[in-house]
Amino acid sequence: MAIAPIDPISFQALTGGAVPARLVPSAPVAGPSFTQLIDQGLQGVDDKIARADALLKAYTLGETIPVHQVTIALEEARLAVEMSVQMRERLTEAYRSFMSMQL
Repeated sequence: MAIAPIDPISFQALTGGAVPARLVPSAPVAGPSFTQLIDQGLQGVDDKIARADALLKAYTLGETIPVHQVTIALEEARLAVEMSVQMRERLTEAYRSFMSMQL
């Protein structure tokens, strides 16, 4: 059984006073969807990998790129991939948890 929120009109009728502003429902906040957030995150990971790959190729071809920049870019790419794998594992675990719930 779901509990319905207090309607501002009935609250006013019950108390005989004005409805506090914190009880008046506000308009929903528009923002990116979950799919868009995941897509943006994966695009960021792909960008880090591409940047690290480009720096590594340029360094191996003899361009004047400091080795620490290449190392930092490679480490950023590795961490981004590792984080995306961990996110995938957590999302899969949450999905399995939801699927195993009894209704």
